[in-house]
Amino acid sequence: MAALAWLLIPLMAAIGAGLWGSWAGRNRKAAGDGVELAGYTRFREAMERTGVREKTPSDVL
Repeated sequence: MAALAWLLIPLMAAIGAGLWGSWAGRNRKAAGDGVELAGYTRFREAMERTGVREKTPSDVL
């Protein structure tokens, strides 16, 4: 009987892992990339507005 109790531990772990795997892999409604792309566009525009220019070799002398 004790051997059966020890066999239940990995069985329950396998069932728990299967349930968690099916929950983690479920299909979710994706909100899309619109919010992220809009944020990146604002970031890129802000970086272009900074007015910092690269040094040329003539600036170093």
